[in-house]
Amino acid sequence: MTGRLQGKVAVITGGSNGIGRACADRFSAEGARVLIADLLPEPGNIAVDAINAAGGDARFVELEAASEEANEAMAAAAVEQFGTIDIVVTAAGISNGDYTSGDVEGGLKRMAQAAERSAVNPAAALLELELDDWRRVIDVNLTGTLLAIRATAAVMLDQAKPGSIITIASIAARDPLWGSPSYPVSKAGVWMLTKNASRTLAPLGIRVNSIGPGFIDTNMTAALDQVDQYHDLIIGLTPMGRKGKPDEIAGVALFLASDDASYVTGELIHPDGGWFTG
Repeated sequence: MTGRLQGKVAVITGGSNGIGRACADRFSAEGARVLIADLLPEPGNIAVDAINAAGGDARFVELEAASEEANEAMAAAAVEQFGTIDIVVTAAGISNGDYTSGDVEGGLKRMAQAAERSAVNPAAALLELELDDWRRVIDVNLTGTLLAIRATAAVMLDQAKPGSIITIASIAARDPLWGSPSYPVSKAGVWMLTKNASRTLAPLGIRVNSIGPGFIDTNMTAALDQVDQYHDLIIGLTPMGRKGKPDEIAGVALFLASDDASYVTGELIHPDGGWFTG
């Protein structure tokens, strides 16, 4: 590794698995000290232990993404542990209101129920959407991103130093995909929030960009691989003919976090295997 983030401090929400974990590992390898913030303490501490065993410096803080108090405590913990915040990645997210990371069986059950409902009523995903599901997805994915940006940007501004904030959107920010509107609407909101925040914070030295991954091999997409029709549909719509890897998203995040992207702000970059060229 080249030490592109040497001496920097990175805060990563949802950093215990998937894209967030890949970013934590990559950033640490590039010299950053890392605060992993996640709802799940066990995988979070496993991630921290692995980074520290490899010679890095990582800590864990428990985070309920939709809680303003928890986000402010996360930012305060970063300052207490490391003295500052230079980089933020908001990777905490859910695909539905009942989502639990790693629960493949639950994901398969939800897909079967959705297919059954749509067979009876093709508009069921919209007309029968439970408001509690909608609210939870918006709260975690969109409001949680807002809260993380506010809490961490406040530290950067208080210390009068530049920084890089990287939100995680999705191809669903531009493509409504299929099924429930909750997830694509939340990610479209993340995209616009990123653009708005970039306009506000750019004059103050803080860059805000977003990554909109295609289908990546994570816990969130694991259930799709168990159903041939969904797997084949996704691969068929991806010109590169495969799902992406979390490390491939971490590489894009590294670019945005580093000085190589010093003149880049307000952008949504799609590492999606060619999804939007098809």
